[in-house]
Amino acid sequence: MADATMTNPSAASTPPAGEMNYLTCARGWKSWFLTLDHKRIGIMYLIATMSSFGLAGLFALLVRTELLTPKDTIVDADMYNQFFTLHGAIMVFLFIIPSIPAALGNFVLPIMLGAKDVAFPKLNLFSFYLWMFGGIFAVVTLATGGLDTGWTFYTPYSIETQTAVIAMTTGAFILGFSSIFTGLNFIVTIHKLRPPGMTWFKMPLFLWAIYATAILQVIATPVLGITLLLLIAERALGVGIFAASMGGDPVMFQHFFWFYSHPAVYIMILPALGIVSELIACYSHKPIFGYRFIAWSSIAIALFSFIVWGHHMFTSGQSELVNMVFSALTFSVSIPSAIKVFNWLATMYKGAITLQTPMLYGLGFIFLFTIGGLTGLPLAMLSVDVHLHDTYFVVAHFHYVMMGSTVIAMVGGMHHWWPKMFGKMYNETAARIAFVLVFIGFNVTFFTQFIIGSQGMPRRYYDYEPQFQLGHQISTMGSYVMGLGFLLMLGYLLHSLVRGKKAPANPWGGSTLEWVASSPPSHHNFDEAPQVDDPYDFTGIDYKPDTDEYVFNRPRAAKA
Repeated sequence: MADATMTNPSAASTPPAGEMNYLTCARGWKSWFLTLDHKRIGIMYLIATMSSFGLAGLFALLVRTELLTPKDTIVDADMYNQFFTLHGAIMVFLFIIPSIPAALGNFVLPIMLGAKDVAFPKLNLFSFYLWMFGGIFAVVTLATGGLDTGWTFYTPYSIETQTAVIAMTTGAFILGFSSIFTGLNFIVTIHKLRPPGMTWFKMPLFLWAIYATAILQVIATPVLGITLLLLIAERALGVGIFAASMGGDPVMFQHFFWFYSHPAVYIMILPALGIVSELIACYSHKPIFGYRFIAWSSIAIALFSFIVWGHHMFTSGQSELVNMVFSALTFSVSIPSAIKVFNWLATMYKGAITLQTPMLYGLGFIFLFTIGGLTGLPLAMLSVDVHLHDTYFVVAHFHYVMMGSTVIAMVGGMHHWWPKMFGKMYNETAARIAFVLVFIGFNVTFFTQFIIGSQGMPRRYYDYEPQFQLGHQISTMGSYVMGLGFLLMLGYLLHSLVRGKKAPANPWGGSTLEWVASSPPSHHNFDEAPQVDDPYDFTGIDYKPDTDEYVFNRPRAAKA
């Protein structure tokens, strides 16, 4: 394996031995931009994806502001179309899909395995720069007329519009390669770099979730790449593939797109489910209930995700038999998801629960994910979906699953591993206030949309009937509260880097291998090879009030 960091000798400096870690082992911009260290690459992904989240969130606030009134509020209809398209495209392709695997997964996965790095460090860095290169096309889109097709790029409009479709779809095509390479890297890492004694059923559940996600990335993403390439060819060369006016079939685009994009939903949600398993076990200080059921349910969700894409197309003219089959399969995918929720609740039962900020996000996830899942059941019913299709009910359901679940889990995981990543503790009081603002703001924003959607408010409409105005105004006020919560979060996390208290190795009482490493970890993660143990064995972990940390009173390391 290549050396984990390429440094600039003239810029590097050696800190005192007691302070040596991956952040201080080398200095200078080259030591970051040419690094092969999975931890530094994870931090760069974190900064890049969270910046994308901020940009996409800004577009979301602009959309909600425009919808305060039925007529013109701040922009015209064409600009409104661009706002919601760029919000969706940037949020999905530049943030939600890559954020947990590429940022938190890159940082945590090798340390959880007790490894020094991922299997292919150079490929890991290449994947990051592919992501950056794909992201540049999103910026080009902003600068060259925007995009107004919706994030799904549905034909025939994506062929007929004069906005920058080719730039954005080219960016998404490149981002797909980044996703595939990251998935391949993680699959090989989990197969080949597990230490002696770490069998499949001694892996932390976060690694099971990342593994299932990587399978989806490798198998499903090429379908999107081919579909976008065909769309680019049709638009640039006039080849009749999807446009009916040129002899193509626009419904075929929907089949191709959703064959990828429904697995992509689970590329987004599976890592979040893995994070929540870690949070519930750690902050309940209790072994995870039904470990094998949770592990296998991740694989089951990955498999189911490939055979339910047709529920997005109940109103597109599919045969009644096909609709019935997809409806039944959609109901079935709820089973492995429900297994996870029931097992998390059973884990918390009689546990020694501590309500630190990450656990608040874990509990918030369970609440929001349950609403998102249960509201998916009416959409799986053929008769009900005809009424609810393309209404704000679908928008609310989608956001409860994607933002209320994936983003909430991402933020919870970021708070959980923040002391490990940077060696600093954040302000717990400010963090809890931010959680309350985000949680309340989110529910006010999107639960309201279930109501107006069930009453018939169509999604993506710039103008609407006055009867829906109160609902839109309440939803917009909720979005402002949620935005305030995220701004507060940004403030106290940045403040912690400058003024935060030094973090101990194990501030939360975790039992997985990353809590054996120092905070922040050393350049090679461990000075001694860690001893593999039950990842959810909390016996022998004692709290020391004088140092405000947990210590292992059982052997967790053996000489390398």
